[in-house]
Amino acid sequence: MTATKQLIRVGHSPDPDDAFMFYALANGHLETGDYVFTHELVDIETLNRRAFEAELELTAVSIHAYAFLHDKYVLCTCGASMGDGYGPMVVAPKAMSVEHLRDVTIAVPGKLTSAYLALRLCLNSDFKCVEVPFDEIIPAVKAGAYRGQPIDAGLIIHEGQLTYGEHQLQLIVDLGQWWMERTGLPLPLGANAVRKDLGTTTIREVQRLLKASIEYGLSHREDALKYALKFGRDLDNRQADEFVGMYVNDWTLDFGPRGRQAVTEFLAQGHAAGVLPKLVVPEFVK
Repeated sequence: MTATKQLIRVGHSPDPDDAFMFYALANGHLETGDYVFTHELVDIETLNRRAFEAELELTAVSIHAYAFLHDKYVLCTCGASMGDGYGPMVVAPKAMSVEHLRDVTIAVPGKLTSAYLALRLCLNSDFKCVEVPFDEIIPAVKAGAYRGQPIDAGLIIHEGQLTYGEHQLQLIVDLGQWWMERTGLPLPLGANAVRKDLGTTTIREVQRLLKASIEYGLSHREDALKYALKFGRDLDNRQADEFVGMYVNDWTLDFGPRGRQAVTEFLAQGHAAGVLPKLVVPEFVK
């Protein structure tokens, strides 16, 4: 009698770096033993919201959202997206000062994204915003509106960081660069988190397989990139390679001490600024 394998439902963003990370697991290149993985590709803000119900065993989450989910999920030591001197950007049709952003309406990819928290910290204040799906922000900024609501600037994530110039938009601030100048640390944007109630053995095995998938992609880069390119809206091969290199690298294999420090500092500053109601110390898989 064949033993039933444990189902691990995985949620990640439909963007090239996440696709690259999960290439091996999604395409049957790894022996997964007692586990079977299924994949759901959903934008990060939707994953953040769904994580409150803890329906997925393994999910990508924003570091910002993790502050509200630490009772349900533990952070994997691998699978991070870190902005090492670069990161989410605010763009607009015309140049303006960073200070002026406090007085305009900004399209944001979700109020639980790390990009949103970083911009709150950068502006040191709340600001007027409209939540817009991440892949509709650049069109909304160009149009100056989203569903009848005025839009003056946009907070862009994912491949928009490489393509905004093709749309004649101006960079107002790169939040990864701003954070590096402020703290000397990379900006922690996203992580993979595994549900705590799975138990120590399963948690460790799921993390091991996630890391194996990342390592497989890095050692079979050309094939993994070909797969990842399917998820790169408006990216050519060179841009997809550049984008994956930005967010799948040594930080992705392991947060390391400096990466963990960056997560701790980001959450601490979010709490000090009054955005996060509790001071959360991040917990990683051991």
